[in-house]
Amino acid sequence: MNWHNITVGFALTGSHCTFAEVMPQVQRFVDAGARVVPIVSNTLMTTDTRFGTSENWQKQLKDITGNDIISSIVDAEPLGPSKLLDVMLIAPCTGNTTSKLANAITESPVLMAAKAQMRNQRPLVLAISTNDGLGLNAMNVGKLLITKNIYFVPFGQDAPAAKPNSLVARMDLVMETCEAALQGKQLQPMLIERFNY
Repeated sequence: MNWHNITVGFALTGSHCTFAEVMPQVQRFVDAGARVVPIVSNTLMTTDTRFGTSENWQKQLKDITGNDIISSIVDAEPLGPSKLLDVMLIAPCTGNTTSKLANAITESPVLMAAKAQMRNQRPLVLAISTNDGLGLNAMNVGKLLITKNIYFVPFGQDAPAAKPNSLVARMDLVMETCEAALQGKQLQPMLIERFNY
């Protein structure tokens, strides 16, 4: 696919353990010629963890994309009227974000941007990373699976013995999923084996 003249909204939420896996995917879009608009949750902007500092992740996003980070609801709101994003990806998409999106709760920059994308009937791609995807959050995943214009990066259980409810997407398939979504298709197979032992 020719990614030139395509604008990708690349949103990150608070599954810090997957950031290192996600950053190369941001680079892939840029290398392919896409314009990438970074959008982040409040958690990424304010939280340092053993996986890295907030400042470091912000710097990586700015350096890779060459664009300022959308980090407030006020800054995300114009994405609706401007129809800026051809496709929006949330990677990683936490259980918290999944549940709020499924229940129309808009209380973060990422969720405001997602709402704008849905308003414009443009593809929204989710790369889930949640410890309760097969627990209480299963009903929210189910609601989103049948929602028009929402697509899932193929996902599976990452640690079925230790964390049987945990689901994580194959982050290396985000670009392929977005390409399919731009054609109105769900990348298949969507349910995969994803064991990390």
